[in-house]
Amino acid sequence: MKKFLMALAATSMIASPLVASQAQAAPYQQRVEQKSVHHGANGRTVVKKKTVVRQNDRRYAQNDYRYGQHRWAKGQRFDRRQAQNYRVINNPRAYHLNAAPRGYQWVQSGNDAVMVALVSGIIGAVIGNAIR
Repeated sequence: MKKFLMALAATSMIASPLVASQAQAAPYQQRVEQKSVHHGANGRTVVKKKTVVRQNDRRYAQNDYRYGQHRWAKGQRFDRRQAQNYRVINNPRAYHLNAAPRGYQWVQSGNDAVMVALVSGIIGAVIGNAIR
């Protein structure tokens, strides 16, 4: 019994930082109650309550989308499905960009030039309004 309790205590000490880190990485949730009141033709009042859960993730905040464009930042993972007017830039000098280092390539997303790692898809640099 004593060995069992010691093993349980050791497991809880090891698992507690893992649980805490997962809780910090979880998106912020906000519960909002919406109430609507309608007066029917027969004189009855109908009240409808609806609870909406809004999630706000720090990595993908609601303000990241402006005018239909995704706002890219260094360190994010590039997803070409979210890119507007996506294409690979074969001649970066034509847009006054330096050559990408080995393992990276320049891509176009809207008017922005984004340097993306080929293997991982992580963004190395973003130059806004580089392409006109």
